[in-house]
Amino acid sequence: MTTGLVESPHRFRPVRVALNAVRGALIGLAELIPGVSGGTVALITGVYEQLIEAASHVVSAFKRLIFGPDRIAGFRTEIRRTDWWLVGPVVLGMAAAVLTIAGLVEGLVAANPENARGLFFGLVAVSIIVPLQLLPRLSSRAPARVVGEVVLFLAAAAVAFLLIGFADGGLVADPPLWAVFLAAMVAICALVVPGVSGSFFLLAIGLYSPTLQAVHARDLGYIAVFALGAAVGLVSIVKVVRWLLTRHRRITLIAMAGLMLGSLRALWPWQTSSSGETDGVGVLLPPGDPLAGPVLLALLGAAIVAVLLVVESRLQRSTARPPVSASAES
Repeated sequence: MTTGLVESPHRFRPVRVALNAVRGALIGLAELIPGVSGGTVALITGVYEQLIEAASHVVSAFKRLIFGPDRIAGFRTEIRRTDWWLVGPVVLGMAAAVLTIAGLVEGLVAANPENARGLFFGLVAVSIIVPLQLLPRLSSRAPARVVGEVVLFLAAAAVAFLLIGFADGGLVADPPLWAVFLAAMVAICALVVPGVSGSFFLLAIGLYSPTLQAVHARDLGYIAVFALGAAVGLVSIVKVVRWLLTRHRRITLIAMAGLMLGSLRALWPWQTSSSGETDGVGVLLPPGDPLAGPVLLALLGAAIVAVLLVVESRLQRSTARPPVSASAES
């Protein structure tokens, strides 16, 4: 008898494949927006843990192939355990989004920074509820443990808030390839850790615009080095996150929620960089002109996530409802 994701066959369902491609496109879009985490979007769309599981099997497959034991057999076993009808469409959707709209997104973010940040501020703010909904129930409500978890949540939020304050939206005109490789290793963490924005990290170190420009111009050398660094980073972190979700699920999800809260610092619509550029990230400003656009878009982003959460909750309840047996109907 087979049970769980690891051993069960992954069947082809056209609707599921199409939805996964759309999810991948949304994750790819999120990766292009400074302050928005692809991991957050994966959580919202309900595929975060499935992607972590699938990526873990792919990493294990190549590990077995290189180090053994049973290189070929072990590789095939892990590859068969991977849900390729999830991974394939998601990766293709991400690639399509990044390759087709990278230049457009850079232009829109630069031309309409307040509106862009307002939309994603609302989206991420409501998304904080997602990891909190996934928390396993406590066997006992020990006051000390609850206080410790609140402290962890606030500490994670404070760390994200403070780190974001170091970014000023500077630009590295001609980055060396070794720096591109290392930057990609860190930026890819945004796919795995909700609340950590890869694009914002690139913005903080001055590689956001050069990277999007390289993708838009099809600079194959830059893209290849970035992809290699991202692959190394992904292999390094995915096993760690899966282990944390398995062994320390509750505190891991609480820390993720805190990081998401702190990441709102980057998405506050009204701010200016230390150089005075309005599309930078730095000093927080009180709400000002423009006011209506960012506020309305923030409400729109919040509403979109709220609707997605309600729909997903109802789908889960309908799926979990046991079928009516023939004897019960008679």
